[in-house]
Amino acid sequence: MARNSRLRLVRPRSLATARRAATTRRTRPAPRPPEGTPPRAELARQARLVLADAVRIARWAAAPRGPQPGLRAATAPPSSASAASGSASAPSATTAEQAAAALDLTPDRVRAGWDRARLAGLVELHGATVRPGWRLQAWDRDDSAVLRGWVALLDAWSLVHPAPEGVAPGAVAEVVEAVPQVLSLLQLSQGPVLVPALLDLLGQRVDELREERCEVPGDGAPAPCPPPAERLPALLDWALEGLAEVGALTLDGEAGPEGRHATLTPLGNWAVWVKLEQICVAAQSPAGNIEQSAADMLRGCARLTPGPARDEYRAWLAARPLAGAVAELLTAARGEDALLRGLAFEALRVVGAPAEAEVRAAVAEPSLRPYALLWLAEYEGTDPDDAPEVLTREEATWLWVDTAAAVADHGESELLVRHLDSAVQGTVPALLEEVRAVGHPRTVQVLVALAAAHPDPALAKAVRRAAFQVHTGTL
Repeated sequence: MARNSRLRLVRPRSLATARRAATTRRTRPAPRPPEGTPPRAELARQARLVLADAVRIARWAAAPRGPQPGLRAATAPPSSASAASGSASAPSATTAEQAAAALDLTPDRVRAGWDRARLAGLVELHGATVRPGWRLQAWDRDDSAVLRGWVALLDAWSLVHPAPEGVAPGAVAEVVEAVPQVLSLLQLSQGPVLVPALLDLLGQRVDELREERCEVPGDGAPAPCPPPAERLPALLDWALEGLAEVGALTLDGEAGPEGRHATLTPLGNWAVWVKLEQICVAAQSPAGNIEQSAADMLRGCARLTPGPARDEYRAWLAARPLAGAVAELLTAARGEDALLRGLAFEALRVVGAPAEAEVRAAVAEPSLRPYALLWLAEYEGTDPDDAPEVLTREEATWLWVDTAAAVADHGESELLVRHLDSAVQGTVPALLEEVRAVGHPRTVQVLVALAAAHPDPALAKAVRRAAFQVHTGTL
């Protein structure tokens, strides 16, 4: 069989190359920001000021002779603010002191700047080594990279400012989920808004979230709903102060007769407008998946080319808390539909740095491991064409079967035949031998579908025999 030239595969092609083969150009004119919004160059200048310490610390940490391992030697203990989102690596005391002396900063400012550098994607951790992220390399010349880095920091505002002690993690998570509505009110008001008005809106939104989560059990008895938040004013103050720390808004210094008021900065106003625009685009688009679950949204994007699909992912993500959205995407990836598995990780590529911890954890799950390893490789700067090299032969074969299952379920027969080209093995016999050994649960169905689709009788016969052997457990 091995000598039959019809059973020899062509040179494998990168899946990443195939993924980028179909591209689209957006025909919708770019929307204009609200009147009075500064030019992008000015917004980027303001973002650079907010992240000035983070950039200095990132450059020091990523310097070839800097003590890179020390920056990852200690781990910050989890606080109530990070209970829902996980803790972040922190520099050791010795390293913080070294950086403080070198940069003329206090150790506390070093720790704060390091957190911001990680959250903004300015640095990448490769084991115990710190490397500059692509945003840091483009920081002085690319305004778009600067603004994306600042928006990533804004999305992670709840990790920058510790939540009040003694507050239940569930209450903290509710406030984080309700904050986008508070920001929307500030953006629509186009000026200062009194904190009591924001507190009323926050309370209403938290009540709505709790009502949505109150379900009726099977016995018909009403499920107990959580009691009203007792520390909502303190949590609102925490949220506003956290948003002020990242440069999204300003708070007046002293409480007046009517209470303090909050005002969006030009950066914050622009960022909220961008997110609202993404939501409106999705709501008006033919796909319109913004209100769907992650699985239904991914199914709706399955027929889109990469450009429009990424727009849908961004709009869907902008409409919900990021931590919950990442968890929902990974839940969809764990299902039986292999197509959703691949699309979920495409959506996670749009998320970027905030999804890193969850994706790293997914490496331990066999069904998600190849996808997670590819995601991490590309996130850490590997060229997408070279990313498959991080997979072992067994992992690459498992991914080949999983992708074939997606094609068999949702694609055309011709696509399944073409999928042979992406196998890492050079011959069909070698491919079939390794496919049988990898133990993918869809192996039999994939081989049967491939045998039925392939026009070459000799190859189809060999594949059909392999499917029978897997089914019966014979070799």
